[in-house]
Amino acid sequence: MEESQDITVNAGDIARLASVGRAAVSNWRRRHDDFPQPVGGTTSSPLFSLPEIAAWLRRNGKSFEVSLGDLVWQRLRTSVDDLRLGDLVGRVGAFLLFLHRRPEAWRKHGTQSLTGLAAATNDLPGSPDLRVDDLALVRLVAELAAERGPLETFELLCERYAEAHSRRLSVTRDDVAALMSRIANQDGGSVLDPACGVGTLLLPAGVSFGQEINETNALLTAVRVLLRGAKAQIVAGDSLREDGLTGELADAVVCDPPFNERTWGYEELTGDPRWEYGLPPRGESELAWVQHCLAHVKPGGLVAILMPTAAAARRPGKRIRGNLLRSGALRAVVTLGPGGPDLWVLRRPDGERPPSRLLVVDASEDLSIVEPAWHAYRRDPEAELPGDGRTVRIIDLLDDEVDLSPARHRPQQGGPDFLRDFSRTLDRFRDTSATLAQAPPALELLAERQDLPTTTVGELVKAGLIAILQAPARMSADEGPLPVLTADDTAMGTSPSGRTTLDPTLVMIRPGDVVTTALGVVRVITRSGAALGPQLTLYRVDPQRLDPDFLAGFLRSADAARIHPSSSRLDVRRARVPMLPLADQRRYGTAFRELFALEDRVRETTALGETLIRLGFDGLVDGHLRPCDQGV
Repeated sequence: MEESQDITVNAGDIARLASVGRAAVSNWRRRHDDFPQPVGGTTSSPLFSLPEIAAWLRRNGKSFEVSLGDLVWQRLRTSVDDLRLGDLVGRVGAFLLFLHRRPEAWRKHGTQSLTGLAAATNDLPGSPDLRVDDLALVRLVAELAAERGPLETFELLCERYAEAHSRRLSVTRDDVAALMSRIANQDGGSVLDPACGVGTLLLPAGVSFGQEINETNALLTAVRVLLRGAKAQIVAGDSLREDGLTGELADAVVCDPPFNERTWGYEELTGDPRWEYGLPPRGESELAWVQHCLAHVKPGGLVAILMPTAAAARRPGKRIRGNLLRSGALRAVVTLGPGGPDLWVLRRPDGERPPSRLLVVDASEDLSIVEPAWHAYRRDPEAELPGDGRTVRIIDLLDDEVDLSPARHRPQQGGPDFLRDFSRTLDRFRDTSATLAQAPPALELLAERQDLPTTTVGELVKAGLIAILQAPARMSADEGPLPVLTADDTAMGTSPSGRTTLDPTLVMIRPGDVVTTALGVVRVITRSGAALGPQLTLYRVDPQRLDPDFLAGFLRSADAARIHPSSSRLDVRRARVPMLPLADQRRYGTAFRELFALEDRVRETTALGETLIRLGFDGLVDGHLRPCDQGV
């Protein structure tokens, strides 16, 4: 791809193009006198000419690739300053939505068809005129959309935008977002998010309502949702002060609101009818969001909202917490990490008798325990729960503090149970840690780095060595006769736990398939019989020409080399794979397979170590353990 003369790149962009870390780019600048000088930016974030960087990389034998996606993104960044970059990305998104809805008009009339853009995108929030003035950029975007599709093109641009503004944008973690969606919207109805950001929590829904205070982010959300073919109403504005969705009731509400805002509108909203459970104190804006969410869900509908850990125990909010408990609105409080946030699950009262118990779960060590505990609680809120969740009597919570913190209500174990758990954990920790020293594969140290001829995954796809497959859109993995491999199964290395109904569009996994998650987990499948689940990508190789373990290792390496670890997507087609004979591939594949096994063993040992530490502290504090000279 020819590099445009007026496009600039920063150090992170150079690192991505050359598939190296940012530290390598800094070293090049220090050690090479001929490294190009900055042409703009600031001292802390300089910008360089892309053609000059490309020429320098070629001159010094550095492997790099300027893809069409890179070219489009750098053209976007160069066109406007950082403050207007989001608006331009949104306008490009409007054009991509136009391409998605009116492909024939663009094919027949090109840029002349843009006179119909406003009519084709009149369901987007913001200005009715969302045209992009730079027609050369428009043509580049259209070319990228022809290669990747409008949705994938826009997701790439949104990801790069989030990377460039990572300090300004707050994006819900992928695993937490997926958990919230599954819990709140199990039946697949309409979903509302009153603080939708860039739309992460709305993407799985078929019908979406959203509001976002930032007009640019509201536009990005609308484009992301509409490009998926979903119905959507996304509005811009302050949800608490100026509710743009008044009267809308969704089947479920999900929300990741801003925390600790003291200027949320306390003075203006004192008599607001949404405060059914009490006027939120000035310093408890999160309790305003909780009640706003309840006001927008249908009776009997669920709300899943992220809350700061302190919101479960702060004294000013105890009256509202008590009222939420008494009415049966608050059903569960789940700790998602050692420093928070917590997940509150609420149900809008519909006349049913409220439960007498609240579900509390400490999932800071293992997010996978949340759903089984929640489903067991929904089946019978009054029963003792199996596994890691527990219920607390609401009457016991309605004291002078109304402290709902899961850590406070973790049960104290009796002597026999504690002795059994501590001894079993200690034995397993010793067994697994003792095997780690022998686990690494035999690897030879080379005095000089070995350069191997490489190609890209995209080229291997074109040559027929790899087929890339994904699950059908809107696939259900909750019930049915057929097993489904889920993202959680892949991450944990466990058997397929999902279920679905028979459908000819399903992708059935086979031994030798390579499966990846959006968070960078890579697995080589060893058993058949299950369908590929949502949020997974499958790479099916020609085993006569490409070893699956060999490919898996380099896919894992490509993901680990991402410049921005918070990024949720990897441009896998650009990942580089050495061109080696099959026998050499298998030698690499064996080493990669042993490293993957070591990774699983280290993860298990770490989890056991954390459990052992927690039990040790609990036992010493509760009197089940005491120090001794010989150790345990």
